[in-house]
Amino acid sequence: MKIFAAGISHKTASVEIREQLAVDRSEVVDLARTVKLLGQLDEIVLVSTCNRVEIYGTTRRTDSDIKSLLQLLCAEPRDLDPHIYLDEGASAVRHLLRVAAGLDSMVLGETEITGQIKKAYEIARNAGLTGPVLNRLFQKAFQTTKEIRTRTAIGRGTVSIKSAAAELIERAFSDDLADKSVMVIGAGEMAERCVRLLVKKGVRSIFVSSRSFDRAIDLANRCGGDAVCFGYCLFEMRDVDVVIAATSSAETLLSCDDIENLMKARRNRSLLLIDLSVPRNIDPAVTRLDHVFLYNIDDLEALARRGVQARERELTACHQIIETHVAALIEKLGVENEGLYLAGRNNRWVQPNFANAPDLLLPTVVDDSCSHVSLELPVLADDL
Repeated sequence: MKIFAAGISHKTASVEIREQLAVDRSEVVDLARTVKLLGQLDEIVLVSTCNRVEIYGTTRRTDSDIKSLLQLLCAEPRDLDPHIYLDEGASAVRHLLRVAAGLDSMVLGETEITGQIKKAYEIARNAGLTGPVLNRLFQKAFQTTKEIRTRTAIGRGTVSIKSAAAELIERAFSDDLADKSVMVIGAGEMAERCVRLLVKKGVRSIFVSSRSFDRAIDLANRCGGDAVCFGYCLFEMRDVDVVIAATSSAETLLSCDDIENLMKARRNRSLLLIDLSVPRNIDPAVTRLDHVFLYNIDDLEALARRGVQARERELTACHQIIETHVAALIEKLGVENEGLYLAGRNNRWVQPNFANAPDLLLPTVVDDSCSHVSLELPVLADDL
């Protein structure tokens, strides 16, 4: 019995290629059944997200052309082989544990992928597409992810522009955002991400202003905020604590004179300005005004970089946790093709204990010509 993981991801294929393999949720079960049948697989889980399309499966065949199974998902005939990665045995287990923990994600340590993997597994399990091997494998992945989140800081800190903006606001107001008021200028993708994150962080008073009032109304309605006509945004700013500019406009929307007059109306109550726009929408000269604090996208990127570096320092601990769980699972299942497990990258060979493994999980003996060789290797603890 062989465990494998095959797929493409943001690391191996462009979005143009990934979208050709993307699977609609309503079609996942039918396509997985087709791949399982044509590939003569025993078990299968099909994962399809924005950044990856992967097949996790088990098969008894030693001559399976696993990479060709991904071609069945492709909307158009094309050569996918250069973009496909294939892991088997311990490498496949390791790959899933890394993916589920967010270590293989575009944003290191992000948590969304964990939910996506769980959903894909639940769909496959409910459809009867999994069995004892993949059930144990995916449960081990979720257990490992939980341990990584608990014992390391891989998911903490700021690693994106929008989260950096939210962190700035939290720092400015000592994490108490429920009674703070924020105005977002813009109604595009970046503005919407900011608004949604602010809502998630507990901000209750959000104003959305845009030159397209209809778009401002739409975004405000979807996020529980209030729309403000762009011509009146300065008037409304008298009572807000934070202003975030996130537009595609090539001109300055808030001049130094605008903010100076605004501060008089506010009686110099502190104002936090965050400019996410390129070109900048807020005149940098406002930094000379008292009680005005301006941060632009370069400031936020620097904050995000520090967050990424902090997460990267956690990788060694994460990998150690993963290797411990990979070794335990491989020993439990007894699925390594050669009966040996290469633990981690330090070339420590381990002999799995097959004594209690079900017959269907025992490796197929292809050649007994090496039966005279004797290896005395340590046996891993048989615990999960």
